[in-house]
This record gives sequence, structure tokens and C-alpha cells, in this order.
Amino acid sequence: MEEHFVWVTTRRIRPGTLEDFEGAWRPGPHPQGLRRAFAYWSEDGQEITGLSFWDSKESCDSWRTSESEAQRRAAMAPYVVEEREGFYHGRELILPHK
Repeated sequence: MEEHFVWVTTRRIRPGTLEDFEGAWRPGPHPQGLRRAFAYWSEDGQEITGLSFWDSKESCDSWRTSESEAQRRAAMAPYVVEEREGFYHGRELILPHK
């Protein structure tokens, strides 16, 4: 099974700022080593969980410490109330056929 390297970030944002937050959230340059990214919003639009899949922990760490990421975080900061994040590795679960 293929192993995945995943960065997960959950942010609570200020009420009514989802559209502005989304504009600030999207990175300008495509990060090197990023395979796929997903974002999920709570029903009230005040919590966003992002999942990004990377080639390796090193490529994720390189992006996380880059100037581009620092600028992106600064652009999001006015909208963010709380943030939790972590790096994980794992694999897809294969579901049994019924």
C-alpha cells in the first residue's frame, strides 16, 4: 500500500469572513512536492479543515518554512481566531466488498 504524507490544519475564523479568508488562503506559487489539497468547511462557515498530501515530510517542511507560506499566513491572520495543525503519515483504508 502506498504511504501518504499529510498536513492537516483546522482553523476557526471570524463570523462572516469565509469569502475573504478563502482569498487569502490560496497559495500563490504551487508548493514543490504538493500532490493534492482539500478543504472542508463546517456548516456555519466558521471552521475550515485543510488536508494537503505531500511527496515527503521534507517537502512539506520546506514549504512550511518558506517565505511564500509566511506571507500566506500573514494574509490569513486577520480572519483566524484559532488554529490547530499537525503532520501525519498513513495509507488509504481498503473497504471490504459487501
